[in-house]
Amino acid sequence: MAVNLVEEFRVSIFAQFVFDTAPLSLHDRVASAFVHAGLQGKGISLFSLLFGVSMAILRERLSRSGRPLYYLSRRLAALLALGLVHLLFIWNGDILVEYAVAGFIVLPLLAMPVRALAIAAVCALLIYLAVPFPPISSLWPPLEGLRAHAAEAARVYGGGSYTEVRRFALTELPLILSLHAFVFARTIALFLAGAIAWRAGLFDGSAASRRVLVRVAIAGCLVGGALTLAEDAGFDLTVDALGPFRHVMTKLSPTVLALGYGAALVAFVQRRERGIAARALAPLGRMAFTNYILQSVIFSLVFFGYGLGLFGKLGAFVTLLLGTSVFALQCAFSALWLRRYRYGPLEWLWRALMYGRAPRARAGA
Repeated sequence: MAVNLVEEFRVSIFAQFVFDTAPLSLHDRVASAFVHAGLQGKGISLFSLLFGVSMAILRERLSRSGRPLYYLSRRLAALLALGLVHLLFIWNGDILVEYAVAGFIVLPLLAMPVRALAIAAVCALLIYLAVPFPPISSLWPPLEGLRAHAAEAARVYGGGSYTEVRRFALTELPLILSLHAFVFARTIALFLAGAIAWRAGLFDGSAASRRVLVRVAIAGCLVGGALTLAEDAGFDLTVDALGPFRHVMTKLSPTVLALGYGAALVAFVQRRERGIAARALAPLGRMAFTNYILQSVIFSLVFFGYGLGLFGKLGAFVTLLLGTSVFALQCAFSALWLRRYRYGPLEWLWRALMYGRAPRARAGA
């Protein structure tokens, strides 16, 4: 949410490629640095990893019915349909369509042994490391074209009607497709890594799994953090030792740091599964689909012209404060909703589309 807010709802996603040198206040510089160094690329990597975990969990459970591919295919098809609604009618920063497509590729691989999954994950990661940027050069304009596009985005998103905003958002899809193509192989690699983590028992809460998680957390945070900070500080640590492989390290650093984040969080929750943090965040996680789409609706109304029209008018710091407030409200809303219902609204719909029948909605019914 923080990355989406600061990098995409607040300003055009393509503004980051324009290298704008406009002066910023100290708190905006700190907020932007925090999002870029600490979160950008890490949140989406964790999201991908968790999606792979969920696929592995569902395949394991559905295997008892003898039809895991059938139901998981229905689940991915429903996700694709809901993602297209989100993409075309709410916000073109959608990730669900990419996840549905990548899920269809990963789905038949889930039956393989862990060793084969690991080989497939490494192959996908190597493909990602080999993909240049932009991956579809014919779709990517020169710098002046990007600068003109970002300026037009500020005008339309900040002051346009719903129809004007959606029409302009559709014209951005070729550029956005290029961004998705750049990270698509990484998404597949992380889906597979999540499935491997589940199959390897890293979520079973045992002392052995926690030891592994702690090691991964320390290594991931130290290595990924050092590479990220070095890159953002402008120090070329890899040029002498690795030369042309510097771009590989730049691509790997967000993923390595995300693995460190994820391992640390899982290890923490396993030790304190009844703690305050787990109790506060669990309802939000159980309604992740609903909250993700709801964030798009809320922030579209805040930043786009058919709402408050604040696109391009807020600094990173104020935007993060806004996001923190919405996050806190969603925590409270999720907890209240789940006192009465077993699923969030979109979770209920997704489950109904997957199984072809309406699940029981009321909690305790």
